Amino acid sequence: MNPIVKSFVFHTLAGVLSGGSWLAFLFLFFPWPADESPDAPVAGKALKPIVIAHRGASGYLVEHSEGSKVLAHAQGADFIEQDVVLTKDREFIVSHDITMAETTDVETVYPDRHRNDGKWYFADFTWEEIQNLTLHERTRKDSAERAFPGRFPGGFGQRVLRLQEEIQLLQGLDRTTGRKTGLYIELKGPEFHRKEFSVSMGAELLKLLKGLELDEAKDRCFIQCFELQELVSLHKEHACKLPLVYLIGSPIAHEKLKELSSMIAGLGPSLELLATRTAEGAGLVVHPYTVRKESQPRWSQSLEQTHRVLIEQLKVDGFFSDFPDTARRAVDGT
Repeated sequence: MNPIVKSFVFHTLAGVLSGGSWLAFLFLFFPWPADESPDAPVAGKALKPIVIAHRGASGYLVEHSEGSKVLAHAQGADFIEQDVVLTKDREFIVSHDITMAETTDVETVYPDRHRNDGKWYFADFTWEEIQNLTLHERTRKDSAERAFPGRFPGGFGQRVLRLQEEIQLLQGLDRTTGRKTGLYIELKGPEFHRKEFSVSMGAELLKLLKGLELDEAKDRCFIQCFELQELVSLHKEHACKLPLVYLIGSPIAHEKLKELSSMIAGLGPSLELLATRTAEGAGLVVHPYTVRKESQPRWSQSLEQTHRVLIEQLKVDGFFSDFPDTARRAVDGT
C-alpha cells in the first residue's frame, strides 16, 4: 500500500472510532490493488478481460450503495456500473429500478405516495424527498422475500446516491490511489422517462457528463441500454463520442449486428446467451452479465468453471460480476 493510501486509511479509521463512517473498515480488510492502471481500453481489445463491478460489490453490500461502490473500487474493479433513473425534478440517481419498493424503505417513509398500480416510482419524488430514504438488500418484486437471502441485509443509513455524487466519489478514490477506474452507466427505462417528462434520457445524461468533462472516448465511460432506439439516438442525433453497448436478453442476427456496428461499440449478452463469435465478426466487444456465486448459467457447474469458460475459452472482452474480488483473481490468475 502506498504512503498516501496508508495515511488515508488510518485517518479514516480514526474517524470511525470517533463516530465517523463505517466504510473505512473496507480499506482495512481488503487488499488494495496495484497502483498502476489496468490494461483496459474503453473500447477495443484488451490483453485480458476487464472486471466490471455489477452495481458495485453487490454480492457483499447493498447494491448501488456508497459502501458497495467503495468496496468494488478497493477490490480492483476496472469499471464500476451505475444504473440511472430520473427523479421528478430531473436529477439522475443511481438505481436499477424505476420503482422504489424493491430496494428502499419508501413504503414506510411515504406510505400513501404510490400510484394506482400500487407501486412507488422515483419519477414521482424530488431529490430532496428521496434523501429521506434508506437502501436495503433487494427484495423480489411484489414480495417482501429477499432476492439473495445470504447477502448483507442493509440498513445502517445507506442512502440513494445521485450519479454526480457517485462519479465524484470514484474520482476521489482514483486520486487517492493513483488508479483510473472506469464508469459503466446504464440508462434504465428511457421510453418510460420520455413519456413521463418528454425528455431524452440519453441527451440529459450527455449534458451531465459534459459538465463533468467526461464526454470524450478517452474518458473510460461506457453507456449501455436494453432499448436500442435510445442508443441509435445517442449516436445519430446527439453525436455521442462515448462507446455504446447494446444489452440483449434474446438472440440477435449477425446481419443486424453488422448493421449496428457503426453505431455501437459492444454487446452485453446474458450469460445464457453468449454468442461471442457473432459479435466479434461484427467487430464488437463482448461484456456478458452477470457472474454470481449463488447461481451459475446452464453451461456451468461452478463459479470456477464460469470464470474459466469466459476467460480462457470464450475470451470475452470483459464481464459483469457481483463479486469483483473473485473476478479480479480469476482474470489475474491469482
